[in-house]
Amino acid sequence: MFTQNRILLFLFIAGCGFLLACQKPVTERFIIGSSLNLPTEPFNYATPPLPTFFADSFIARFDNTPINNPISNWGATLGRVLFYDKDLSLTQTLACASCHQQAFGFTDTARLSIGHTGGKTTRHSMSLINARYYQNGRFFWDERAASLEDQVLQPIQDSIEMGMTIERMIERLQAKPYYPILYRYAFGSETINADRTAKALAQFVRSIVSYRANYDVARAEVKSRYVPFPKFTSQENAGKDIFMNNLTVNCGGCHNTDLFISDQPRNNGSQLSNVDQGIFIHTRNANDLGKFKAPSLKSILLRKYYMHDASLQGIDAVIEHYNIGILPNPNLDDHLVNSTTKLPQIMNLTTTEINNLKAFLATLTDHALVNDEAFADPFKK
Repeated sequence: MFTQNRILLFLFIAGCGFLLACQKPVTERFIIGSSLNLPTEPFNYATPPLPTFFADSFIARFDNTPINNPISNWGATLGRVLFYDKDLSLTQTLACASCHQQAFGFTDTARLSIGHTGGKTTRHSMSLINARYYQNGRFFWDERAASLEDQVLQPIQDSIEMGMTIERMIERLQAKPYYPILYRYAFGSETINADRTAKALAQFVRSIVSYRANYDVARAEVKSRYVPFPKFTSQENAGKDIFMNNLTVNCGGCHNTDLFISDQPRNNGSQLSNVDQGIFIHTRNANDLGKFKAPSLKSILLRKYYMHDASLQGIDAVIEHYNIGILPNPNLDDHLVNSTTKLPQIMNLTTTEINNLKAFLATLTDHALVNDEAFADPFKK
């Protein structure tokens, strides 16, 4: 009897321990769920079902994901929460997402973004779509940040944008019950520091990949981006031909690959490229004056303003710029220079051609991405 009681007691204690062990993650999820609208299991950020053409070596070599910070589901989940957290600004009024809005292709509707005390940024907010696929890995229009991990904390510390210090940011994160849990899920322990915060934000931003636009669906059925797409209308195919095959326009010469990214900073002859120094600020090479990084063109029609200086409003103004409005500049990109006259290229698109080009650009809009809950605000309204 004594032995039997000991066995029962042992089983009871073991059972209690098992229940407590099971209860801990339930309690943690309750703590997270009380403030955040997150799924029980994280969204799939690490291995999205990318079309087969993403495996092309020319695209793969553009991937700037570092070896020490691969995208993980919990890492990107933490990054998503940080991206939308207004407590990362001194006045608790702005988040990263305030200037990179999902509905507008992760850019801003304002010409110059408004900072935490009402000040304005000096440049327009760049779209974050396909930020993962920029070969040299540098960020900001002037590429002053050597990596995305280096970039993501700079707006938080900028006196105009979010006005925080790293120390105060960490204090605020530590004070919230769900952050230690999320940091543990993402990195294995509850330590909250600048390095982990930067890595999580970078993972989320790199996960903002566009692969579900009409262009991607049609492209997946053919072997080359240069051939007519069976799923495109005649107008869309005509616009694609102008974008990719027209030797005078040569849009595809700068916006490479099926991700429509630029492979290097360029001078596009816009209004302020004669004033703003661009990447020269860190290269100190006179040939780089007025050269800027360019974001992906995916979901380009969702944007309100264009160029680093937001000098162009609406896609019609952008097309007009490249059609007849390119300004002379000693560093003007070769694709925009007439090889005979050495003057800015006059493209002379007709009204029909312009409409065809716009129809093609519309196929780049990724409605699935800009409406995907995985990239939306997780804070309960």
